[in-house]
Amino acid sequence: MTVPGRRSSTFIRLLRSGFTDPTHAARLLDADALTAVRADPVLLDALGATADPDLALHGLVRLAEAQSAEELPLLLDTLVSAKPLRDRLLGVLGASEALADHLARHPRDWQALVTYEAADLHPGLAEFEQGLADAHDPVALRVAYRRCLLSIAARDVCGTTDVAQTAAELADLATATLRAALRMATAAAPDDAAQCRLAVIAMGKCGGNELNYVSDVDVIFVGESVGGAEEHKALQAATRLASHLMRICSETTVEGSIWPVDANLRPEGRNGPLVRTLASHMAYYQRWAKTWEFQALLKARAVAGDPDLGADYVAAISPLVWQAAERENFVTDVQKMRRRVVDNIPAAQVDRELKLGPGGLRDVEFAVQLLQLVHGRSDATLHSGTTLDALHALAAGGYVGRADAAQLHDAYRFLRAMEHRIQLYRLRRTHLVPEDEADLRRLGRSLGLRTEPVAELNKAWRRHASVVRRLHEKLFYRPLLDAVAQLSPGETRLSPRAAGQRLEALGYADPASALRHLEALASGVSRKAAIQRTLLPVLLGWFADSADPDAGLLGFRKVSDALGKTPWYLRLLRDEGAAAENLARVLSAGRLAPDLLMRAPEAVALLGDPEGLQPRTHEALEQEVLSAVGRADSGEAAVAAARGVRRRELFRTSAADIIASYGTEDSPAEKDCGALVDRVGDAVSDLTAATIAGALRAAVRDHWGETLPTRFAVIGVGRFGGHELGYGSDADVLFVHEPREGVDEQEAAKAAQTVIAEMRRLLQLPTADPPLLIDADLRPEGRSGPLVRTLASYAAYYRRWSLTWESQALLRAEPVAGDPDLGSRFIELIDPLRYPAGGLGEDAVREIRRLKARMESERLPRGADPTLHTKLGRGGLSDVEWTVQLLQMRHAWAEPGLRTTRTRRALAAARTAGLLPAEEAQILDEAWVLATRVRNAVMLVRGRAGDTFPSDARELAAVGRYLGYPEGRVGEMLDDYRRTTRRARAVVDELFYGA
Repeated sequence: MTVPGRRSSTFIRLLRSGFTDPTHAARLLDADALTAVRADPVLLDALGATADPDLALHGLVRLAEAQSAEELPLLLDTLVSAKPLRDRLLGVLGASEALADHLARHPRDWQALVTYEAADLHPGLAEFEQGLADAHDPVALRVAYRRCLLSIAARDVCGTTDVAQTAAELADLATATLRAALRMATAAAPDDAAQCRLAVIAMGKCGGNELNYVSDVDVIFVGESVGGAEEHKALQAATRLASHLMRICSETTVEGSIWPVDANLRPEGRNGPLVRTLASHMAYYQRWAKTWEFQALLKARAVAGDPDLGADYVAAISPLVWQAAERENFVTDVQKMRRRVVDNIPAAQVDRELKLGPGGLRDVEFAVQLLQLVHGRSDATLHSGTTLDALHALAAGGYVGRADAAQLHDAYRFLRAMEHRIQLYRLRRTHLVPEDEADLRRLGRSLGLRTEPVAELNKAWRRHASVVRRLHEKLFYRPLLDAVAQLSPGETRLSPRAAGQRLEALGYADPASALRHLEALASGVSRKAAIQRTLLPVLLGWFADSADPDAGLLGFRKVSDALGKTPWYLRLLRDEGAAAENLARVLSAGRLAPDLLMRAPEAVALLGDPEGLQPRTHEALEQEVLSAVGRADSGEAAVAAARGVRRRELFRTSAADIIASYGTEDSPAEKDCGALVDRVGDAVSDLTAATIAGALRAAVRDHWGETLPTRFAVIGVGRFGGHELGYGSDADVLFVHEPREGVDEQEAAKAAQTVIAEMRRLLQLPTADPPLLIDADLRPEGRSGPLVRTLASYAAYYRRWSLTWESQALLRAEPVAGDPDLGSRFIELIDPLRYPAGGLGEDAVREIRRLKARMESERLPRGADPTLHTKLGRGGLSDVEWTVQLLQMRHAWAEPGLRTTRTRRALAAARTAGLLPAEEAQILDEAWVLATRVRNAVMLVRGRAGDTFPSDARELAAVGRYLGYPEGRVGEMLDDYRRTTRRARAVVDELFYGA
């Protein structure tokens, strides 16, 4: 008896086994037909392992109820005792409602799944022909066809065959079906058969041995007369046979239809004769055929009818196919055809279109076919009608990068597997990903995604589609193709004139200027131009992979003009595999890194050194800066040298950040965004500290020699002290000094004031290098207070006058330059203020909350979108930092891990100490990292700092690319940002405001 309000054990078991409607499933298990097996635990486990346990159980009950009383025990005994049969049968019933219908109508056909021999595991054309041999009418052919299809589906869903083998088996079954249909048509009209020879040529996916479960079978018919028969009468007879064959396969009967046979790929399409002689075919192709027809003929394969005539046809058209790339406007024609396919997809379906949409199957197939046709003229290894085989051959021949080919291979297999399982469910011809949750769940589970099937499926699908889209554009629009296609063999080099036609398709906003850059770089007979002609086709593809190809190409020309006469520059790009791609990424990602590079183009050498992009330590930077300052003969020259080091290191840091964010062909983009942010923050903060140390040394030396009359230290605060500086951040500091023994306090104070003024002057002198602004506004009393104080003055002020906000500002205070002992004593002085014993009182907490609320209402710029402002907006940097700092001031006295100047470390320590749940800590961390990355991206893209997303479309797209969003996904980027920060604000409201 089940206790009221409590689920039965059967209900729980069904739920755990993956049933979505356990109540209905329990009723089905109670069906009379399953009496003998309903208690068998093996059956329930096997049902739970299917793509859709509810569907599988329903199909099993229908099959069992359709058995005769004599045959039911055999089904049930075999089901529980034979694992191969159980997995196959239930796997099919859980994946295909249509095949479950077939088994209910033909209840003995389940026995086709019992045999488990070598030939059954991997059947070929002969086995399928044998399976259809007893079918002598269209209805019997349909039943036999589905019986064979049942075995293919069983091997597919159980993983006995992979997606490529399944597609090949489906093509073999289609071939056997066409032969059976032609046999029936011939038997029905023996006189017609006696007058002609008829060959059936498979095209499309059937021709390529990569057919879907439900697809039109594309064919071309070739006919010839026999003996002395008149040609026109022979063609009429052949046409009647061909038409009858098509009807046998296509017409709807009591058993439905098999699939449409489509002959529209024939010469002149549906307006041309259904059957032509071989000579007529050749005359048409040689004179009238369009580019797309040769692309279609790439997959032509003789499958039925007269084998000699079929072989003659394939042999005759093959040379024409592999010469098609020499036709005028070949590449342009193929591109237009591809665009026309995409443009004809209804807008409501384009995001669900698995085959024809952006990043879909057709993208892979078009790119592979185009490369085959261009390079297959001189390389017979590329002559394959099967997409994956051709892709492998292209990679083996070096026509496609191995990494690109591997990614395309994986993506194509995944997308084809999705297509197979979608069609298998109801055996309907569709390429649309379903929208219904239950359909998506079944689809995900059928592909082995069991934890969160819908979420995992959508994520994997989008990832693979993104890979296809990116690589397809890189391959399909590669300008080199047009050049290769229009020049005779042996003269394959980049022609700037021909490449100009490709630039707009690659995404160049100003093709005319881009063409001029190409002509300047690649024209001529010099060795330099020859190397550029080798490099440019690859570089153009990398530029095209960015948000601003024009900027990338312009930058490359500028760098090449500056370094073209040096012996190492082009050799570096040609011989160091990573250098050219790294340079392309850096030049086309925005303004900051190229601007830094243009001021010292020799820094391009960093891009080819395996260690060149690794950040340098603070000690190494400071040593180099101080050495450069020591060699200079004036303060101006000294700080110019220090700023030169800063410029080079900013380039190193920004280049490494861009390359890690974009990824390269050999290494994917860095997935740990927090690590990227920390790396930039550490590098820029260390560099700023070293630069300030150099400026301090120069200022002291010019006025006082080696020793300043007072000990002097620079304390970093804000982002500087927290090692969280971005590319556009000012250096927030405090200055502290302490007169040396015997030095008058006024003299010491004057010396400290003078050295600060001199440091600021030197660091802001107008030069080609970016200035470094020093901001001391966080000092006691703010702008109203003295710029520098003695340590004793700080102690007196903090003891008597310190405000809560000043204690909060000290949370990120850390010595960065000057006298280390004085810096350490300053930290000892402020620790009791920033980490108050017993934590903050309630009055202080209310004061911090009041200040934060006022800042939110007063400091957000007028007209700024509060949902997109990275610093002051909802869930942005300020929200997260104030929340973490409040936790530090309340609990750091008792939790040593909170005594850090770094936001992320403090947040992790708070989580470890149990001050907030791990989930909330992760939400805050993700929001802080994302907002920081957006700020860094804006500076990289625009060359100037900003706290919100750019309004310019191209700049916004560049920010998106840096953040990992493909072209055309900026809306998704903004939505993700709003969602991430909205969740963070909810945590802030709870933890900071106590809501």
